[in-house]
Amino acid sequence: MKFIKIILLFILTQTLFADRVEITSTSMEAEDKEVHFIGNAKIKKANDWLHADRVIVYFDENNETKMYEAIGSVTFEFKNEKFAFKGSADKVAYNIVKSLYELKGKAVIDDLVNKRHVNGDEIMLNMTTGSVDVKGNSKKPAKFIFDMGDK
Repeated sequence: MKFIKIILLFILTQTLFADRVEITSTSMEAEDKEVHFIGNAKIKKANDWLHADRVIVYFDENNETKMYEAIGSVTFEFKNEKFAFKGSADKVAYNIVKSLYELKGKAVIDDLVNKRHVNGDEIMLNMTTGSVDVKGNSKKPAKFIFDMGDK
């Protein structure tokens, strides 16, 4: 069983992203089409990082990584050539094919390039376009904060 977990981890690191990815945690459990990283889970890829209580990586029928989910006290920083975001949420799901992050529960994003801050109950962050869609609720509306420079 340990050998299968090692093989799955190798496949995971080769297929999760084009860049080299490191995932560490206190423990790991492999199932049919998913791998659970439990306790102090950390993902590191180039300049991107994510920390959570648990990370679950999902595979498709070809054993290629299709998405991952980070759960519990999630903090992150995502960067590419055009965009840089830092934030937190209760849960973050990442669709690898679409390069789309879905943040849920006390979601907060700081746009490090444009010096903007958004928070809401649910945030969709597209790392291809840089678009950020925010949903609030009746008790906690969506919030957008920015500074106006003097001219």
